[in-house]
Amino acid sequence: MFFGALRVMFIFLIVQTVIYVCLSFYSRAVRRDKLEAQWDAGGIDTPRQQFVAEGLEAYDGSIRRKLILGVYVVPILLICLIIYLTNYA
Repeated sequence: MFFGALRVMFIFLIVQTVIYVCLSFYSRAVRRDKLEAQWDAGGIDTPRQQFVAEGLEAYDGSIRRKLILGVYVVPILLICLIIYLTNYA
């Protein structure tokens, strides 16, 4: 019984990691597109590549990037809540 649950948790962790990586790449690509569009709109004296690099560096420290970690936290909390409500409520 224990090893079966451990195997399911391991597979679940792998699926969560794949989703996290995909979301991270997608979010970074969207941010890059927005920075490039902002530079294309004009009024920026910085070279395009430097402007995008600085913007992505600022994105790396942003809260939006940290919120993607919710891919790990939210499902685990929901599973724990369901187990608790099923057994003790």
